[in-house]
Amino acid sequence: MKNRHLTTPQSLNSYIKSICDIMRRSGRAGALQYVPELTWMLFLRILDEKEQREEEQARAVGVSFSPSLEYPYRWQDWAAPDGEKRKQLQIGALGGFMSFVDAELLPFLRKLKEKPGATPRQKVISEVFSYFEKTGIDSERNLLDILDKIHELSLPQIEETHMFTLSQVYEGLLLKMGEKNNDGGQFFTPREVIRILVKVIDPQIGETVYDPCCGTGGFLAQAYLLMKDKVKTANDIETLKTATFYGREKENLIYPIALANHVLHEIDEPHIWHGNTLTGNEIYGGLFQSAPALFDVVLTNPPFGGKEGKEAQTSFAYKTRATQVLFLQHVIDSLRAGGRCGIVMDEGVLFRTNEKAFVQTKRKLLNECNLFCIVSLPPKVFINAGAASKTNLLFFKKGEPTKEIWYYDLSDIKVTKKQLLTLQHFDEFFKLLPQKEDSENSWKVSIEEIQKKNYDIKAVNPNRKVEEDTRTPKELISIIDFQGKEIGKSLIALKSKGL
Repeated sequence: MKNRHLTTPQSLNSYIKSICDIMRRSGRAGALQYVPELTWMLFLRILDEKEQREEEQARAVGVSFSPSLEYPYRWQDWAAPDGEKRKQLQIGALGGFMSFVDAELLPFLRKLKEKPGATPRQKVISEVFSYFEKTGIDSERNLLDILDKIHELSLPQIEETHMFTLSQVYEGLLLKMGEKNNDGGQFFTPREVIRILVKVIDPQIGETVYDPCCGTGGFLAQAYLLMKDKVKTANDIETLKTATFYGREKENLIYPIALANHVLHEIDEPHIWHGNTLTGNEIYGGLFQSAPALFDVVLTNPPFGGKEGKEAQTSFAYKTRATQVLFLQHVIDSLRAGGRCGIVMDEGVLFRTNEKAFVQTKRKLLNECNLFCIVSLPPKVFINAGAASKTNLLFFKKGEPTKEIWYYDLSDIKVTKKQLLTLQHFDEFFKLLPQKEDSENSWKVSIEEIQKKNYDIKAVNPNRKVEEDTRTPKELISIIDFQGKEIGKSLIALKSKGL
């Protein structure tokens, strides 16, 4: 079978969609069902090609190479149309292929981390499959059709952008999971919001980047894409791929997708801790063992509106059921001195002063960190994820107290499902940010003013023009009278026509 030559992101996107169509008619109807299924198949396909290339490179320089998987568990053995194991299974007993996938392949991959001397990559493979008991595809024929299509996705055939293009298409699939009807919005942050946060914080090679509630890994993946343009040496590449990105994720469905998303973005060793960040309850921490105690950069979007129990509050100085407030405390405590953070925050956290923990947490933030910028986002930025919350972007640096906050207001921009927030909306913001200049959309508020307001740090634009209605009561009565007469004339005309 020839590998398909896909020349544009659009053609690749269309091709991936055709695979999803087969999955939808095979019992995986919604994106929350078919994206995880497609994830593990894409992961194995790309892993197989990656290890084949690494083996060829090792042979060329005369060094040994140990693959993560061996016969019959490599993609080339059981999934490729000409694979030896696949041929055996297809001429064997009816249902033998499905039985191999469910009863041999998936159990083997899940237990790979238990192998003595398991490599970091083998642990990642094992965790990607940690919650796949069996395939959800309804028939052997449909499964083989899907595998054949995925096999045609040979990375060298995807033009020069290679993994980058495929990763972007995968992000599009994750967006499908984030749409309201798919109930996956809690795991997805709009890509443009992520890009803004990453661009402002600007992580450098050698810095560690952390997301304590990483979802599908969007912040870490986007940070990698920015940072890889700064690579100058082979050591930089090694550092970026193996000792830079750290995250935590609680949900069993999403954790494997975060790992696969990192691998699709060429992050060879994703250090994702599986468990509850707030309680500290660990499900699997084997990939997080090398994580530092404190991080250089935090990029994150804590869940909106969550409510936590007493167990989650135990380790925090300021106790509250509000998930975002606990995460904000965690983020402050996770930064090293001089570390920087970009975080999405629900507006309620900014203006609420009627709960002690809200005020105490904001005081902690302003005492321990320089909260140098707040961007007030338009309503409905998260509309495609089914969230109506008004949100803000907070940027701060740990180790020095806040003297004043520079605000930038984007709240007047109209955002809809089809008219999304774009990077162009931030053009003026980036021009003004270096000097934190004042404009119609930007202003500064001193720490003294904030303290007087009991740490209400909501963005209230003092430059906003309020249009006053200068008409007199007499003029308004005249307008109402005129409109009433016009309505009366229209009703008479309608009645004369028998309506």
